[in-house]
Amino acid sequence: MIDIKLIREQPDLVRQGTADKGYNVKIVDLAVELDKKHRGLMTQIENLRAKRNQLNKDQMEEGKQIKIQLKELEPQLDEVGKNLFEVLNQIPNPPLSLSPKGKNEKDNVEVRKWGTPRKFDFVAKDHLELGQNLGILDFVSGAKVSGSQFYFWYGDGALLELALTRFAFDLLSKEGFLPVITPDLAKARYYIGTGYMPKGKEAQTYKIEDEDLGLIATAEVTLAGKHADEVIPEDNLPIKYIGYSHCFRQEQGAYGKYSKGLYRVHQFTKAEMFIYCIPEESDKFHQHILAMEEKIYQLLGLSYRVLEMCTGDLGSMAVRKFDVEAWMPTRGGYGEVTSTSNCTDYQARNLNIRFKRKTGEVDFIHMLNGTAIATSRTPLAILENYQNADGSVTIPEVLRSYMGKDKIERKK
Repeated sequence: MIDIKLIREQPDLVRQGTADKGYNVKIVDLAVELDKKHRGLMTQIENLRAKRNQLNKDQMEEGKQIKIQLKELEPQLDEVGKNLFEVLNQIPNPPLSLSPKGKNEKDNVEVRKWGTPRKFDFVAKDHLELGQNLGILDFVSGAKVSGSQFYFWYGDGALLELALTRFAFDLLSKEGFLPVITPDLAKARYYIGTGYMPKGKEAQTYKIEDEDLGLIATAEVTLAGKHADEVIPEDNLPIKYIGYSHCFRQEQGAYGKYSKGLYRVHQFTKAEMFIYCIPEESDKFHQHILAMEEKIYQLLGLSYRVLEMCTGDLGSMAVRKFDVEAWMPTRGGYGEVTSTSNCTDYQARNLNIRFKRKTGEVDFIHMLNGTAIATSRTPLAILENYQNADGSVTIPEVLRSYMGKDKIERKK
């Protein structure tokens, strides 16, 4: 949720940020109007209460009149406060001036590339054909048991997922990230508070019927919810987590030639980086997360490019966002494998997470997140980039010690 003080002190900045993200600016004007009304009612009520406290026994009639007025004004204050809260939650976090302006993904900016996309001297297969031929990936049984866009990993496919997760955990734990295995479900307060809506055109969350629970779309939800309603001493910051969870996403309407197979599924496993820090250091730690993402894909030997999201493609929470896109041979282009966002204090306000400075001042903390490994798209990129002419797949060198072999081959 946006800081109401920012709207009061810099309404034009908030209007511009709202427009740059593609939201209707009228929502900011409505917030200004409701805030003014709310403060006016608050002043009236406080004055009446103060006056009532100063009355003596001989002024009982005046006291009764004040009681009648308060009985009329207090419900109005509650209603306006409720409406103001709802409106504030619809105003996006204004993007940083560093974020490129644009309307949609077509306006995202390529920052850099790493590696050279592989060229094959044979006809390359896509990951679905490779996985099926090797007997490690099965969407047919996934559809039978759970529906479309679900799958089974077998044998070396299952081991590859586990190897990727362990590789990411080992690497990041050495960088000061605390390994965490989180719940796969969260209460509505936490998935809504981190921006994962259960309904609407951008709905992602599967809700549990008759329960205040939803299946999480990312460990970002649970790692953010962990410190809700806490005040964290500055000396304890930064807090850096690498969280493991299964992720569930509706992915409504997410079809097309580039969405088949593992690229867009309803369930996958993910290792997620999450950092809590003081406001002055959030940009530094955003770059730290991006550097870790790049290090992972460099060690995996996968060519990639870094994109910076334009304002229209940031979503409501983030002020700045980067994607890493790995080269995917059979689509002849790059596909997103990681994303990292700086959400500043927006999620912290939703979840009431603050920190106490050494001076004693208490303020909202800054929160950042970033994918380390998503075990759907990363295996996709490995299978396609490391395939051999005989249909086998060479295992990236950094994963061989985890898998105990250097190649995935069809078992006879």
